[in-house]
Amino acid sequence: MPDFALYPSLSGVPVVISGGASGIGESLVRNFAAQGAKVGFVDIQADKGAALVEELSSAGQVAKFTQCDVTDTAAYQAAIAGFAAAHGDALVLVNNAAHDHRHDWAEVTPDYWDDRMAVNLKHAFFAIQAVSPGMIKAKRGSIINTGSISWMIMSPKIPVYETAKAATHGLTRGMARDLGKHGIRVNTLVPGWVMTERQLTHWVDEAAEKQIEATQALAGRVYPDDCARMALFLAAEDSAMISAQQFLVDGGWANT
Repeated sequence: MPDFALYPSLSGVPVVISGGASGIGESLVRNFAAQGAKVGFVDIQADKGAALVEELSSAGQVAKFTQCDVTDTAAYQAAIAGFAAAHGDALVLVNNAAHDHRHDWAEVTPDYWDDRMAVNLKHAFFAIQAVSPGMIKAKRGSIINTGSISWMIMSPKIPVYETAKAATHGLTRGMARDLGKHGIRVNTLVPGWVMTERQLTHWVDEAAEKQIEATQALAGRVYPDDCARMALFLAAEDSAMISAQQFLVDGGWANT
């Protein structure tokens, strides 16, 4: 089994993660907690979130969960404040929550558009707004926005999702400039086709397997831990002079 990096600079650091109860988010929570970080995470899945905290706590790791719909901005910012009260002001934020619901562009309504933007983009900005004062006070911090290769490879049936994910890197670039002089770096983590339970259940069929084989430069599959390990590097002081960039974890798929 490979030995992966340990980051001393993450030990004891308050971290906030959205969508942390399953998929890539769950892996983020597990990996940051294993580094000795103090993790606060939100998700709409109450049972999974509570079970994950119980498991990590029994292993002596620090994690706090608040059930929250990130599209409720007031509730989400209140949850972030609760994590700060328990762990201290966040020095790492991972804007992970998203939903790649398939849709037909011809049937998109204004309400659907607004809902998808809230799920996939809006919450990231308001989470940044909530954690930045503490980071500015500390004169350091790392914000990691989660993108997607979907818009780079022109995936069908998710144009609104792709719009939000393309805009995510615009958010990264803009906030990197505004926050950089305070010692805060902002980057985008861009997953490829990651083998989460949701993807395996809904989308990864025989045809998808053939597409991955034909398109990825690397053999094998991308898993949530592959993304989490990139997030650890971007959160740690090892990446102290890296900001406004996007980092693809896609097995060598997208041509950017």
